[in-house]
Amino acid sequence: MRGHVFSYVTEVKGYGNGRTSDVNSWRTDMRLLSKAVQSAVGQSERSRRHFWGWLNAVFNKVDYERIKAVGPDRAAAEWLLRCGAKVRFQGFDRWQHDYNGLPTGPLGRYKIQAIDATESCIMFRGFDHLDGLEHLEEIKFCKCIYIEDTCLERLSSIENLQGSLHMMEVVSCGNITDKGIIALHKLKNMEYLFLSDLPGIKDKQTTVDRLQTALPRLEISLDLD
Repeated sequence: MRGHVFSYVTEVKGYGNGRTSDVNSWRTDMRLLSKAVQSAVGQSERSRRHFWGWLNAVFNKVDYERIKAVGPDRAAAEWLLRCGAKVRFQGFDRWQHDYNGLPTGPLGRYKIQAIDATESCIMFRGFDHLDGLEHLEEIKFCKCIYIEDTCLERLSSIENLQGSLHMMEVVSCGNITDKGIIALHKLKNMEYLFLSDLPGIKDKQTTVDRLQTALPRLEISLDLD
């Protein structure tokens, strides 16, 4: 994640399809942020942890005006790539992982179909970005240190995702417990769920049974031993 942050703050060339004033403001913010990152390198370990926690929170902040300006899919893609995740747009095979390489075009042209959040810093405060996604079918949470039960509860409460989401993987997310997995029962069109390396799940069989009862068509694959 740190390598991604350094690349992002030193190479970002603009703020999507924003106006000139937005771009200049964003570049100024990035210069200040880059200096802060460089300063943090020489600090104590405790100070560095605090700094990275603060920086990740900044990257997860929701800009509702930005969502209105460029649409939910573009804004969500920017959020995800800022945080080190990848997205795949509908009709494309290639994963997008470079913030500066996000495609441009008419508003609403590119729709997010899949998210791979492996080792990203996405956290609960950024999940409002998902509200407007109507074509998201797959999502993978792997080694996401900030993903917790409230994130899965929030995700499963989004009406659009209740209809569109078909596949999910939750792997090596230490803050996920039985409560978060059971909350996925609202995703009525889920067809496949893979769960692996989740030490927070204490009652595997009961949790799986409850989810299976709520979603009889769901195929659940487990690697929780």
